[in-house]
Amino acid sequence: MYRISDNRAIVATLDFFTPIVDDAYTFGAITAANALSDLYAMGADPLFGLNIVAWPRDPEMIQLVGEATQGIADKAREAGIFVLGGHSIEDREPKLGMVAIGEAHPDALLSNAGAKVGDCLVLTKPIGTGILTTALKRSSISEQDMLEATRTMSTLNAGAMAAIRQVAPAVHAATDITGFGLLGHLHTMLVASGAAARIDASSVPVFEGVPALVTAQAIPGGTKRNEEAAGAYTTWSRNVGSATRTILCDAQTSGGLLVAVEPGAMSDLIGALQAQPTPAAVRIGEIVAGEVGSVEVRNDTP
Repeated sequence: MYRISDNRAIVATLDFFTPIVDDAYTFGAITAANALSDLYAMGADPLFGLNIVAWPRDPEMIQLVGEATQGIADKAREAGIFVLGGHSIEDREPKLGMVAIGEAHPDALLSNAGAKVGDCLVLTKPIGTGILTTALKRSSISEQDMLEATRTMSTLNAGAMAAIRQVAPAVHAATDITGFGLLGHLHTMLVASGAAARIDASSVPVFEGVPALVTAQAIPGGTKRNEEAAGAYTTWSRNVGSATRTILCDAQTSGGLLVAVEPGAMSDLIGALQAQPTPAAVRIGEIVAGEVGSVEVRNDTP
């Protein structure tokens, strides 16, 4: 965030990655939604985007880059902005991304540093996309099996931000769930906020088929690294199985927002989220007093 006046702040972010789905247009749409998510997590309205493209030069792939950038452009228009340019280089492996520029009033910006003891934690998208996309790359599942996850990854977090604004200032902190997984991003929020958290694993929404894929070892390298890191700050109840532990650490692409909200406003926030195109609106835990950054994971299912 860069404050340029008393009532204006610019928010700038970028993200890029290799293909996570086979369809080039969908790859582009997910790329844009993923980049714009950082703006929505901070309460900023998008202004414009810039493309980041690294792509093979052979004729078949050149045709696909047009489809991919069309996916970015259409998703950007859905967000109410244009892609104003960008830069491309030749690369043996396709990579696609976007610089996203937004603005907000400095006093209205959200951060991951304001969570308070007693706040409820609400999640706005299911998790498990890293496991699903890894299974797709290994041909363990088909594109048809990915439809719900693809739709969710392509869904802008604009609706979640709009719902948050309806209950402001009861929302104290927010972050989007991406490469460090649910527990990793929660840990970062807790460290920044000087607090701890308790999570009910049975409340966390998970895409269908993900637990079985974990059992089949369709686990991304990033997820394994996240789970190893989580061991330093997470306490697991005995009834939280190994597959669930992996899923809670799964590296996400274009995940939902994790929101810390006052208990008295939680029902209003969930109601506002359900009125928006948000794939989920679920309380998954709460902020508690304890060792800063620590997470207790329980399974409250009888």
